[in-house]
Amino acid sequence: MTSRPTFAVFFYKYKPMMKKILLLSAFVALGVVLSSAQEKYGHLNYGGLISSMEETQSANSELEAYQKQLVAKGEEMAKKFQQDYQAVLKEAQGGNLTPVQQQQKEKELSSRRDEILAYEQEVAQKVEAKRQELLGPIIDRAETALKEVAKENGYAMIFDTSVFNAILFAEDADDVMPLVKVKLGIKEDVKGE
Repeated sequence: MTSRPTFAVFFYKYKPMMKKILLLSAFVALGVVLSSAQEKYGHLNYGGLISSMEETQSANSELEAYQKQLVAKGEEMAKKFQQDYQAVLKEAQGGNLTPVQQQQKEKELSSRRDEILAYEQEVAQKVEAKRQELLGPIIDRAETALKEVAKENGYAMIFDTSVFNAILFAEDADDVMPLVKVKLGIKEDVKGE
């Protein structure tokens, strides 16, 4: 009857190979720990950054003035439409319009109402285009500063905290808002963020 090798015999026989395997495993584990330790993560409130830039405030003022100008024209169109509608309604109720004339007036009013609705859509599109025109360079400047800060400070990733549920866990992340503000030349508020 042959005896089975015990663990001690097995270990003694393969001890040099086991040492190599353990040593290799230790180096792999150390490499994983060191490589993950080198990755640095940061976060900032991107919306807060954009709104804290002076250019944003002047762009918002310009956009608001532009929107008021367009809306004023639309309100004037609506006011004139309401006046004409009331006049046609008064004439129709007074019996001063023939059925053909009444139908013609209704058609004209309907056409003007459609023009007003189309103008409302045009205003929304123009305001959005103006917003992109005014804020585009500001956003580009902020993105450039953010990328420079990330590269200069060795960040692997920077998260935007202004987006809901963008970060589920951020214990080891740095808030890079002060660094980006310095890069953009924005002075910190005394009150803070």
